[in-house]
Amino acid sequence: MLFVNTVKKTSLAKATVGRIRLNLLKLGARIKISCRRIIIAIASACPYQDILSIANKRIKTIPNTG
Repeated sequence: MLFVNTVKKTSLAKATVGRIRLNLLKLGARIKISCRRIIIAIASACPYQDILSIANKRIKTIPNTG
């Protein structure tokens, strides 16, 4: 449900799970994990940067329950 709310009003709003998986989850990215952060670096030529940016901003607005 979280992902559905994060991609609302984007081009992936009505996408199937398979399309979302193919387009977003199979991106080549470099992931750096530290004590407090997870940093995901994607290529500057990524065609879904706008959607990933919107999703990231919406995820950050979710209140911390822990």
